[in-house]
Amino acid sequence: MILKKETAKKTAELLLQINAIKLQPQNPFTWASGWKSPIYCDNRITLSYPPIRNYLRENIANQIELLYGKPDVIAGVATGAIGIGMLVADFLNLPFVYIRPEAKKHGRQNQIEGKLEPGQSVVVVEDLISTGKSSLMAVDALKAAEANVKGMLAIFTYGFDISKSNFEQYGIDLHTLSDYDHLLEQALDTQYISEKEKLTLQTWRLSPNTWQAAPIK
Repeated sequence: MILKKETAKKTAELLLQINAIKLQPQNPFTWASGWKSPIYCDNRITLSYPPIRNYLRENIANQIELLYGKPDVIAGVATGAIGIGMLVADFLNLPFVYIRPEAKKHGRQNQIEGKLEPGQSVVVVEDLISTGKSSLMAVDALKAAEANVKGMLAIFTYGFDISKSNFEQYGIDLHTLSDYDHLLEQALDTQYISEKEKLTLQTWRLSPNTWQAAPIK
């Protein structure tokens, strides 16, 4: 869910500006899943731009306080959200932990790195939501550690129906600074894409696993 349209469009503008998000409807990317996609998102790039990373951390932090008050701990999902999660925790002066995809095979065999006590309230920070599977695996790890997961804040979501369904099934509250609809609106407003390209990009989101690029006339 988007809290502020102005923030959603400004976030989209910044991500496009530094190529953290690229839109190529006529020359699609191939994701690791094998899907053909007219969009590629790598929000880790934002960490290299201090004004932009500061904008993101402050807006995520402000939305966390608005939605949940001040939790006991901020958790980042490895690896993409470790950087932004730590910045948010620092801004709020809160402890930070991060969650691995699975427990280490050696040493203390931790899946959650950092100090987390049973019963502590946690807000999870993510960089990107696609299907939501990896994000919700992190929630599973926190719940197994007896944490009280208040919700999740992410920079961007594609807004797939499967992700909405997954979060609803888990009963986890998800908010994002920006999303696919506001991205396309901003890209059209700034002539990054044409109206016809926007229609193609909207079609991809309806069935991303079967979509194939077609000539734009």
